[in-house]
Amino acid sequence: MDTDLAIVLDRAAAVPLAAQIHGALRQAILAGQLAAGARLPSWRDLAAQLGVARGTVRVAYERLMDEQLVVGLGAAGTRVARWPVPGTATVPPPAETPPLPAFFHDFEAPPLAFQMGVPAQDAFPATLWSRILARGARAAALAPVGYPDPRGHAELRREITAYLAISRGIQCTPAQVLVTNGYAGAVNLAVRALGLEGKAAWMEEPGFPLTRMALMLAGMAPVPVPVDAQGLDVAAGAAVAPGAALAVVTPGQQAPLGMPLSLARRVALLDWARRSGAWVLEDDYLSELQLAGRAVPALAAVDHAAGGEARVLHAGTFSKTISPALRLGFLVVPATLAARFGDVAACLAPAPAAPVQRAVAAFLAEGHYLRHLRRMKRLYAARRALLLQALDGLLPVRATAGLSVVVSLPPGARDLDIANQALAFGMAPVPLSPWYAAQGADQAGLLLGVTNLNDRRLVADCRRLADLVARFG
Repeated sequence: MDTDLAIVLDRAAAVPLAAQIHGALRQAILAGQLAAGARLPSWRDLAAQLGVARGTVRVAYERLMDEQLVVGLGAAGTRVARWPVPGTATVPPPAETPPLPAFFHDFEAPPLAFQMGVPAQDAFPATLWSRILARGARAAALAPVGYPDPRGHAELRREITAYLAISRGIQCTPAQVLVTNGYAGAVNLAVRALGLEGKAAWMEEPGFPLTRMALMLAGMAPVPVPVDAQGLDVAAGAAVAPGAALAVVTPGQQAPLGMPLSLARRVALLDWARRSGAWVLEDDYLSELQLAGRAVPALAAVDHAAGGEARVLHAGTFSKTISPALRLGFLVVPATLAARFGDVAACLAPAPAAPVQRAVAAFLAEGHYLRHLRRMKRLYAARRALLLQALDGLLPVRATAGLSVVVSLPPGARDLDIANQALAFGMAPVPLSPWYAAQGADQAGLLLGVTNLNDRRLVADCRRLADLVARFG
């Protein structure tokens, strides 16, 4: 039964309790508050919840069955009927509107060609992962019944610590690592724990639109700071918002244009943070999937090695390497902040469910994760090369950025319209213009993800996309 449905009984009223229960359930069904197929509590459970006899609830349920509002299905319980009830005028529930429709075209659907933010569906080690996940679920079920560590499962935090030391050069302890509900959970935790509500935050321009929205919803004021060939322009940020309390950057591979933050800009950014008492949130976007050359060191590694007070918080996820369905990320904080962040996590943002954490810990500890990354880097590099070849002569390539290719559009073209039209043909290119906070020239473009390309359809898909650009450009 819907947990928001409350049945309030008036024991002093002349109306029998069974009739009151029947009336409350009937009204909820006809109003759509209890949807068709919804399971009602058992007689015993509802009776215990309301403090009445089981026979009282049974009388209410039997009357609902007589009215054909519910059906008794034996072991499957009592459920709301799935057909219209003769003689009753039901009020249809309001149409469901999924969140952020401009960014997510269909939840829990197979990825489409050119879609960004999801790993390769056809190369995921599903059999291995399902075995490890089942093992993690069994271990969690047999674990002592008690409150889990809100910072995350201890084994997973140890594995993340070891992985970051090897792959990203970050020297930290498990106490500094907090497991989060994806990158969004890391942003929320950082803002809350640092007490940044009401303050300004530098955002790369262009930059991930959902980060900008998350900062606004958390009570911060994002300030767009331009990027160039060296990444975030620190001098420009200091000029437009010298009193900002936070800078959110993607220093490994700028999202969405792909350039790394240069050494000079890294030094300047850390100097600004220390002078002004600001913090830097490093979104380690795709650094573990650097397709050409060696990944640059994490900004947090440079920050810690420089000595003095650390100002960088390092955020990463397993969304693009394992699956976004995990909703699993992590945040590495300076040692001096570890206790504070643990307290805030316990109260406002505890780590996700234990079975998934245990599974990811085993995936890391047994070496599967690094082997999977090596395979994916080879696969994605090959698919990116095929995409560049297929685009040759059709659409101008502006940049190769991580796991995507950025294509330019003719003057006046509306990338939003083109992207919407492409969905009908099984393609999901991402429009570039929403990544800009300020309106201006030369913002239109398309981001073409390389992870879920079909070799047999790639040339046809690129031609179809070029046709759409010509038609709506």
